[in-house]
Amino acid sequence: MNAIDLTPIYRNSIGFDRFASLLDSALSSEPTSSSYPPYDIEVLGDSQYVITLAVAGFDRNDINISVENGTLSVRSDKGEVEDKTYLYHGIAHRAFERKFNLADYIEVTGASMEQGLLKINLVKEIPEAMKPRQIEIQSSGDSVLEHQVKQDTKETVVQ
Repeated sequence: MNAIDLTPIYRNSIGFDRFASLLDSALSSEPTSSSYPPYDIEVLGDSQYVITLAVAGFDRNDINISVENGTLSVRSDKGEVEDKTYLYHGIAHRAFERKFNLADYIEVTGASMEQGLLKINLVKEIPEAMKPRQIEIQSSGDSVLEHQVKQDTKETVVQ
């Protein structure tokens, strides 16, 4: 595999450490995951998303959804039913695991299942401290710390 030089990206960015690990995992020699179950990712608004998985034949008790270290995992250990004889078998009921890497501040808010479709609701909630804010530029005459001398005690007080 050819190495990718990310130096130009890091020259103009600060704090994108996770980007390199995501790129490495995407380019790793890990075998490609199967296409089962099929899924859609829908954008509902600026900060809302829905992942829909087609899980026909599965009950909601057969499916486990978990989030750990920024990865959403949807899995089922339910296997094929052995005691049936099929003339044609086109509906898969096999065990699966589907993983989604979540960006920073993406939270899973709930899940529902209806008519063979599993819907997982996601929302991007940026903390108040991370939202853009204006920084006031002070004139050169303003100092950050002003010193005052108390007349009575001759102590210097920093405000």
